[in-house]
Amino acid sequence: MSQLRFCWPNGRTALEHCTLEVSRPGLWMLVGGNGSGKSTLLRVLAGLLAPSGGSIACSSTPALVFQNPDHQLLLPSCGSDLQLSLPPELDERQRRHAVQQALALVGLAGLEQRPIHTLSGGQKQRLAIAGAVASGASLLLLDEPTALLDPSSQEEILALLRRLTSDTTRPLTALWVTHRLEELEHCDGAALMQHGSVGPWQHGGSLRRRLAPPRGALQGGGAKR
Repeated sequence: MSQLRFCWPNGRTALEHCTLEVSRPGLWMLVGGNGSGKSTLLRVLAGLLAPSGGSIACSSTPALVFQNPDHQLLLPSCGSDLQLSLPPELDERQRRHAVQQALALVGLAGLEQRPIHTLSGGQKQRLAIAGAVASGASLLLLDEPTALLDPSSQEEILALLRRLTSDTTRPLTALWVTHRLEELEHCDGAALMQHGSVGPWQHGGSLRRRLAPPRGALQGGGAKR
């Protein structure tokens, strides 16, 4: 995408001169403060919002994963909800197999009949990711997917996305929006978003250290006691 611009109906500009290029599959992260335009950008890329200007050139099929999985899991059971995501041309046997594959891919094998309301928050988020992958998407747009999860589930979701985006048999790109700086250590590249614009790609660990220097770091060459 190049020079992307988006304005809300009230005239407020959310994206301005926003340019972003992802050159290869992998896990890529955007970090920025509230109001920097991160979530708006994902919704524009997903096709949920029409840009006010600029251009988008994307050969990948996108799928958006929300911060709260309850906002996108619609049917009672894991299997029935995944059915909604599958390509319509599949026959019944293919659909059953695709559901089983998608659940196994995210560590939920055998839970086709499991009621969604009995799942933990981390399991719900894994199911939402399974639906995105099952849809045939090759670009996952993840809007702070660990924000509502406990630390253990946060680690599981991050490890899952690392595994999915590292699988060379099915190239997958993930664009992950986060406010948790520690997650930057695990990505293939990170960029800072400010005032509706995305900065250059950087090493995730380097960007984290620049945004949050280690506590106790000495300034001005001060000596130890």
